[in-house]
This record gives sequence, C-alpha cells and structure tokens, in this order.
Amino acid sequence: MEQITQAIRQMIAIEAQELADFFRFSFVKTFKKQEIISRPNTIPNEIFFINKGLIRVLITDQEGNEHSLHFALENQFIADYSHFIQKKPALYTLQALEETEVVVLPRVGIEWGYANLKEGQKLGRLIAEFYFIYQDDRIKNNYYRSPKERYDLITDIFPNIHNRVPQHMIASYLGMTPVHLSRLKKINR
Repeated sequence: MEQITQAIRQMIAIEAQELADFFRFSFVKTFKKQEIISRPNTIPNEIFFINKGLIRVLITDQEGNEHSLHFALENQFIADYSHFIQKKPALYTLQALEETEVVVLPRVGIEWGYANLKEGQKLGRLIAEFYFIYQDDRIKNNYYRSPKERYDLITDIFPNIHNRVPQHMIASYLGMTPVHLSRLKKINR
C-alpha cells in the first residue's frame, strides 16, 4: 500500500491510523494482460489505484467498434467515475493492457472515507477535479488541436505509451485511423 499511501499524502494530511482504518476496506488484486476489470451494464462499485501496469478505458459503439477513451498508468486512480457516482450501469469497459496490479477501493470504503477521514471529502474532491481537468483537456484537444499536435502531446500525457499500447488503440484514442497515425509517425522521424 506504499504507492497509494504516497499518492494520498500528496493530496491531503492524513495520520497513519486514519490510513490503516481506510485501507481495511481495500485489497490488492492482479489482472492478467487483456483481462477485463470492469464491464458495461453493471453498476461500478469500485475505484482502482494502479500500482503497476496499464488500463485502457474503452466504449463500444452500436456497430460493435471499440473506441479508446483513456489510458491509466501507475499511480493513478481509475473507474467509470460518473457511473460510480450516480450508481448507474457503466458504459465503459476497463481492460488491463499489461499484467496490472491495483488497489481495489470498494464503494463502502470510499463512503467510509468521506464520512470518517478528517480530509476525506477533500481527497474525493481532488481526485474528481483531476479527472474533470483531464476530461476537459481531452475534449479541448480533440476540437482545438490538429491531429499532429494531438500526436505530439500524447507522450506528455502518457509517458512511454508507444512502447506499451498497440498503435491501433493509440490511433483510436487520438481520433484517427491507424494509417493516418503511421503517416504522422513518419513525419516525426
């Protein structure tokens, strides 16, 4: 629990006993490469903190095509947040793209943290703000930046992404075809 402890301590002041009480609801779980962590049409009741590995957030359209919406790396929290908050069936799939170790934070633990940690509400707000800013930047980048600018920015957002994720998933995230992505990569060489 060392990594999540450091992440939490960067956001809020928290005593060792508070952390121990909070973590009693949590557990560590490892997912195999390509394993589905969270599925659509089920109410998400967990938030995940990534110790090691990589998770892709995707949505499948009406025709069955997958679209990569987000990649989550080490030391990040990830969930289908809006559906977690609303307690509604998820639309997103969370998939491990590598063997991935996470700390699982069940809803009961999150709610306990909001009610009992001195700065539990602040922690939840800061995580939600991070996610909101990421989503807002993603929308702005898709409409404001050219495909080349989006390509150039992806390694700032997701370091080493080109060595960890198949190119067709990166193309999907960037909103372009794999052929267009190949052209951009040739230009950047």
